Amino acid sequence: MPQPGTPRLVAFLRAINVGGQHVVKMDALRGHFETLGLGNVETFIASGNVIFTSRSMDHAALERKIERALQSALGYEVKTFVRTGAEVAAIACYKPFSTAAMKNYAALNVGFLASPLEAAGLKALMTLKDDVHDFHVNGREVYWIRRKKQSESTMNNVRFEKLLKASLTFRGVNTIARLAERFR
Repeated sequence: MPQPGTPRLVAFLRAINVGGQHVVKMDALRGHFETLGLGNVETFIASGNVIFTSRSMDHAALERKIERALQSALGYEVKTFVRTGAEVAAIACYKPFSTAAMKNYAALNVGFLASPLEAAGLKALMTLKDDVHDFHVNGREVYWIRRKKQSESTMNNVRFEKLLKASLTFRGVNTIARLAERFR
């Protein structure tokens, strides 16, 4: 159980168990977090979502610390995006698109950024809007609605990062909603 006053956090990790590359067992991932002195570590589905507690209130420094440790342990870069339980709950409740826009979509994803997009990144993202893809940005999150299957889309993380000049990782809204339930 978390210590009173110690916030529960979620680390959204990029490049963990995606497409058969960079396979990491969840018990090993939990161990890497525990080695850093983080508490109450648990993983949530095997796609790089780690719930934990930390006394550190500097989440940017915590992200860098986790990234360095995972780079050392796994041998490749794992971008890390930390959010509080309250932030995850707010993201789950946020309505980025109108009811009309939400009809007949294949997927709604949330992209996590380390910091809000610069004006140039936001402008570049909006150039990608079309009949299949729509985007909305709120703070450090990019909401992406897709009206076709991923296999029929030209969008992927590499393209986003190159265009936005920023790292990010995406999760489906169902994953976010399930995570948020743990913080209610």
